[in-house]
Amino acid sequence: MGSIDWSGRVVPFPQELVSAYRAEGLWGTLPIAAEFRAVAERHPARDAVVTAEGRLTFAELDEQADRVAAGLARLGLEPGERVLFQVTNRLLAVVAWYGVLKAGLIPVCTLAVHRAHEIGDIAERTDASAHLVEAGTKGFDLVSFAEGQQAARPALRHLLTLGASPDQAGVRIEDLGQDLDAATARHTVDAIQRAIDPDEVAVFQLSGGTTGVPKVIPRLHAEYWYNARAYAAAWGWDENTRNGHLIPLIHNAGIVCGLHGPHSVGGTLILTSPDLTEALPLLADSGVTDVLLGHGHYNAIRSPEFAALAPTLRRVVLSGAKVPLPIFERIEELGMWSGQLFGMGEGFFAVTPLDAPREARLTTVGTGISPADTFAVLAPGTDDEVADGEVGELCCAGPYTLHGYFDAADHNRAAFSSTGFFRTGDLVSVQTYGGARYLSVEGRLKDVINRGGEKINAEEVEVLLLRHPDIVSAAVVAMPDERLGERSCAYLVGRGGPLALVEIQAHLDGLGVAKFKWPERLEWIEELPKTAVGKVDKKRLHAEIAARVEIERGRPA
Repeated sequence: MGSIDWSGRVVPFPQELVSAYRAEGLWGTLPIAAEFRAVAERHPARDAVVTAEGRLTFAELDEQADRVAAGLARLGLEPGERVLFQVTNRLLAVVAWYGVLKAGLIPVCTLAVHRAHEIGDIAERTDASAHLVEAGTKGFDLVSFAEGQQAARPALRHLLTLGASPDQAGVRIEDLGQDLDAATARHTVDAIQRAIDPDEVAVFQLSGGTTGVPKVIPRLHAEYWYNARAYAAAWGWDENTRNGHLIPLIHNAGIVCGLHGPHSVGGTLILTSPDLTEALPLLADSGVTDVLLGHGHYNAIRSPEFAALAPTLRRVVLSGAKVPLPIFERIEELGMWSGQLFGMGEGFFAVTPLDAPREARLTTVGTGISPADTFAVLAPGTDDEVADGEVGELCCAGPYTLHGYFDAADHNRAAFSSTGFFRTGDLVSVQTYGGARYLSVEGRLKDVINRGGEKINAEEVEVLLLRHPDIVSAAVVAMPDERLGERSCAYLVGRGGPLALVEIQAHLDGLGVAKFKWPERLEWIEELPKTAVGKVDKKRLHAEIAARVEIERGRPA
């Protein structure tokens, strides 16, 4: 790692690797929008995206995105500028995504549930010039929120909206470029795309937030599109694939697995909300062939409505937590194949090979999706490999795994092994079946709570809790949850009497903290337990709350 230059804001792939990846046919030579255009020209009449709001063929999506891109260019947004995305799973979100890429702009993938605490920091670190928000989201006015962010940050020159009324603030995506004919819009896009280097940054994703506010992950055009192509190839996808997606689209799994993956082979994205009453009928009516379900939707598999997908659904991919045996058995009863997915915004993906034995599909997440993926399981904090079967930290490298976080030189020096492997912070072991090596995920090295796929950094929340004048000490731990896998519980020491949960939530809301990070249970105690070396004994607290939850469910602790 001594040869790596950490001084730049973006750490490039070494040129010898870039040349090798192109020679092996892994990386292409076009930016993402041009790759999409090529697919659209091969499959113009096929469905590109299907939603409850409507559907678009590849030709229609390509043309609409061209107009949006040309409209963005006329607003004065120049290639390389950043656009914060805060939208849900909407048809227009897909149009906006490709429109922004066609304009040579860089999407910054925030979540609709992020608030001022997160958005302000991300906007400043990425030098964002525009903020795209969705109107009409339940419980929170994102348009007014974006107005406030813009007022506080003059660098956010443009407020863009989806689904807003004409009298609301901002520029509506659906109005951009509508006065242009298709040929004029395409001419503008083609000129922009010709100037883009496929080895430049295409997208900014966000880390799971193991050290406070998420770190920024630069994804490059060539490697990010290859990530999607490799994912599609792992499942044997083609133009007949109709891929169902319920989890947030503007998220790494959403973009790679939901959007770019099927589109890279001319397949269809069936995009729906997480609401099963909407999702399952749409998936059934649309002839879904493949679906990715996070832990929060595992129970849907038990529902009678899920059986309605059986005539067309061939593969169910499960992600987010250890998969219960009854879930696998239910999928088997319905005659569907099931496997697992493990992935990260930083790059490396593992999936269950289609020919994996049943036991491997039950107990592991498979192996890397690219023949050029490499990984090692190291004793935490060292460069020493552990034996197969032993637990260690997953460290990886490959043609779509980052070489450094954005503008984070000091952090990057500690984030990679001496041999250049990215230290993921995930604890895994290698299990062998039939001579093949598969990864079993065993937990996290750092203090992170996995709430239905969204990562909550416990230390970040503790620091925010301690800003309340009546809280002396705080320890946030994961507690088991049947639907989401984990939720957060805060053990608190107060100055006076216990505060109600709503008071704590109001405190965090006032600090602009995303709701999914709020503790969902409080335990007030006299003093936080300590280990022999004087640290807070979180293992003890975690075991204690897990036992209480089991008792409350009516099961022995």
